[in-house]
Amino acid sequence: MTENAQQQPPAPATDLPTQYAPADVEGTLYERWVEKGYFAADAKSDKPAYTIVIPPPNVTGSLHLGHAFQHTLMDALTRRKRMQGYEALWLPGMDHAGIATQNKVEQQLAEEGKSRHDLGREEFVERVWQWKEEYGGKILGQMRRLGDGVDWDRERFTMDEGLSKAVQTIFKRLYDDELIYRAERIINWCPRCLTAISDIEVEHQEDPGELVSIRYGEGEDSLVVATTRAETMLGDTAVAVHPDDERYQHLIGKLIKLPLTDRSIPVVADTHVDPEFGTGAVKVTPAHDPNDFAIGQRHDLPSMTIMDEHGVITVHGPFLGQDRFEARDAVVGALRSQGRIVAEKRPYLHSVGHCSRCRTTVEPRLSMQWWVKVAPLAKAAGDAVRDGRVKIHPEDMSKRYFDWVDNMFDWCISRQLWWGHRIPVWYGPNGETVCVGPDEEPPTGEGWTQDTDVLDTWFSSGLWPFSTLGWPEQTEDLRKFYSTDVLLTGHDIIFFWVARMMMFGLYAMDGEVPFKTIALTGLVRDERGKKMSKSFGNVVDPLDWMDKYGSDALRFTLARGANPGTDVPIGEDWVQASRNFANKIWNATRFALMNGATVEGPLPDASRMSATDRWILARLNETVEQVDAYYEDFQFAKLSDALFHFAWDEVFDWYVELSKTTFQAGGEPAEVSKRVLGEVLDVTLRLLHPVVPFVTDTLWTTLTGGESLVVADWPKDSGFRDDAAEREIELVQQVVTEVRRFRADQGLQPGQRVPARLTLDGTALAPHEAAIRQLLRLQPEGEGFSATATLPVAGAEVALDLSGVIDVAAERKRLAKDLAAAEKEKAQATAKLGNEAFLAKAPDQVVDKIRGRLAKADEDIARIAGQLDRLPKA
Repeated sequence: MTENAQQQPPAPATDLPTQYAPADVEGTLYERWVEKGYFAADAKSDKPAYTIVIPPPNVTGSLHLGHAFQHTLMDALTRRKRMQGYEALWLPGMDHAGIATQNKVEQQLAEEGKSRHDLGREEFVERVWQWKEEYGGKILGQMRRLGDGVDWDRERFTMDEGLSKAVQTIFKRLYDDELIYRAERIINWCPRCLTAISDIEVEHQEDPGELVSIRYGEGEDSLVVATTRAETMLGDTAVAVHPDDERYQHLIGKLIKLPLTDRSIPVVADTHVDPEFGTGAVKVTPAHDPNDFAIGQRHDLPSMTIMDEHGVITVHGPFLGQDRFEARDAVVGALRSQGRIVAEKRPYLHSVGHCSRCRTTVEPRLSMQWWVKVAPLAKAAGDAVRDGRVKIHPEDMSKRYFDWVDNMFDWCISRQLWWGHRIPVWYGPNGETVCVGPDEEPPTGEGWTQDTDVLDTWFSSGLWPFSTLGWPEQTEDLRKFYSTDVLLTGHDIIFFWVARMMMFGLYAMDGEVPFKTIALTGLVRDERGKKMSKSFGNVVDPLDWMDKYGSDALRFTLARGANPGTDVPIGEDWVQASRNFANKIWNATRFALMNGATVEGPLPDASRMSATDRWILARLNETVEQVDAYYEDFQFAKLSDALFHFAWDEVFDWYVELSKTTFQAGGEPAEVSKRVLGEVLDVTLRLLHPVVPFVTDTLWTTLTGGESLVVADWPKDSGFRDDAAEREIELVQQVVTEVRRFRADQGLQPGQRVPARLTLDGTALAPHEAAIRQLLRLQPEGEGFSATATLPVAGAEVALDLSGVIDVAAERKRLAKDLAAAEKEKAQATAKLGNEAFLAKAPDQVVDKIRGRLAKADEDIARIAGQLDRLPKA
């Protein structure tokens, strides 16, 4: 608190402790909110609904800064809407996270010297459920620490009975509508996880490798191809050239010998080949490359699979049984010994796909899989945004969305795992295929077996906005809370999750959109803007910061950095600064309560208020209007910044300070200001509550005696404005700021008292003399007063007697020395910039640096000269 607070007469006691200790408040307060049922939504309520479903964290996960960031914003949105009178539902839950969870349990089994195959499918799945009950859902407890106002009674899990029924229902409908089919295609295969993974689960990075150029064929009937995956040549079934490439016209349609094998392969003409790239000839391996597979389809080429699911070579010959990378070196060695290697480039950096789960190099592989025919679903998802039924915020992110949904390939939805929703298809002894819905009995009898694959995790989470509300049953929740209002999520999962929900929501809910607004956020980075990564050593556990500074401090830091769609840098210093803000709110409210701030009774009429009272009420209402506008535009950084500056600068640093003399004087003006201060604190705490819920609720209930801010009313702009009062207080601020600057320039300590004469008569400043003197530590003139420095400011005059406060001669000497140094710097920079020979040779950055030095010198000269002018005359 400001130092003046300690100089007040004894004040009434307050129930608030002298210091704010988040650890003593947060846990108990959160449990009280839950016990009171504040976060429980009522489907039978007459209030308008407001719904957000949480992006379900993986059951294997724990709270990281990305979660804390997005949860803070979702919680702020929901808390505000609840205060505005909406039946607000923020629905929590978890995703079963197929690959990630199976890997966890397989690692556990490996420590016991076992594999899942030792247990068998049924026992392994039971083991995963046991793991989930024991270790899963850690993040849910951490969400409570953060203050997430979710409806815990509606918590869902993608493998629970209701959501499993939804998965089986939509699979059956899509299958019957011929939008799900089974086909052999090239997929991304992880030899470690032993499953197909989708394109968006593949992370590409620049890896060092080798580019080898290999001569196929003999003499004039030869050509050269280049590859980074030499082992795949064992599965080549053609070489392709562009049909217009004159170099190879004589070879098109001919057979050429494939090295290291006893096979000959054709040369085919295909427009996919770029004649300008490399030699203009490419090897074609249809079973191990998606582009080659397409060429193979067009030319009816056979597909030879040359390695198994572990990445081990399966073709006959000296390479049989070798790992793919071991075989790569062996194949190159064998080709080199035959003189087939024309060129080698090593190291050769190229983009290589890795499994996002285990970092293993992905292998393109021909495989029989289940697919969703996405064309009609993706078109509907694109149309919903184009026609305005769904808005993407910020709008410039729409392009990324359209780039994806307008160019989407069919989606491979089957995974070769045991943990997940098993594909509801049975195969009969005579080649029958039967898809079974949730209310149908699967076929039985000898020879009938269920498909062994499970569905991609994103298949079930794509149903999240409606399956969590009870679909396919027509529940009260579904009728009340669908479609949801806002999907707030990171721009990095537009492809993984957002597009899937759009496709499935529109399909399952007869064209009703799953959410009205998609609010996209950036990613949390460290204070230097660098991606957080264990390898970089810059990963932060948000729980550590919450333990150290409180949950409100972390939440406010994250919200204050949340500009729509852009990444959020965060550092510990910023969290510490937010902790200081929470302390400032605490101390200022405590001081106000001790000095009689109250919310009792109506606000006094404006005619009874001082200009200071009218000014702060006008600013309060302008802030309400501003914060509301920012919320509607998802401008969390701007609304947080506006609240920070209003609370700290205008309420605590100006209004409270300007009102101290009024409180000290007592009488009716003091009573009016106490009521105004109570009003300002009441509304300010309401405005801050959605972002910093713990400290505000504690302070507000103490101030008002109300039940809880969670269920209090959101403030409304009363329309009160007072331009005259705002101009008057701006003049006061101008005088105080200018004199403070002068005092600092003269080296005066903030608490050092200085005799002064204030000439304010005839100005709007006259009523504020006592407050100005108190803020500036200006004592009355007294006997022997000598105006050694005079400052004209804001139409008034402040005369100071510094004769007994500073050594004028020493100060002049110091400033003269600084002025001489600045003038020397200016002369040197001016000389260099006037030297044509120097300018002709010097790099642009050097010249720019010297220009900057010149500008700085000019600023210093003007500043120091002004200080000298304001010093008392010798």
